[in-house]
Amino acid sequence: MLRPALFCALAIAAAPAFAQTGNFELELNTSVDVEGACRLTFVATNNTGKSLTKADYEVAVFDASGTVSQILVLEFGALPLSKTRVVQFDLPQTKCEDLSRILVNTADACESSDGALDVCMKDLSASSRIPSMPFGL
Repeated sequence: MLRPALFCALAIAAAPAFAQTGNFELELNTSVDVEGACRLTFVATNNTGKSLTKADYEVAVFDASGTVSQILVLEFGALPLSKTRVVQFDLPQTKCEDLSRILVNTADACESSDGALDVCMKDLSASSRIPSMPFGL
């Protein structure tokens, strides 16, 4: 028979690892060529403690030679507190293999029902699951 303290310790140890509290996570999850574009899939998780009505990021896209090829705004939309959202963006006339990295320049918009916030950059954690395409600050 398991003792309550031991049972709790085992339950906590067996629980899946959840997103870090207090941050805004953006993960570049996949990239795939679609007709005439490179489709990027991002996973966004809002752990900031604030419900966001709008979260947009200005990013710089670098080509294979390391030159900035595009600067664009990725609109993630509303992200309620503790919500994870998957969003796709197509980069027209671009092949995924021609991209070397993506850099977050700034939060173009970061808003709650109370107005503008600074959590979208201050608490941003950016990462990539694509080894050949780093994504970060």
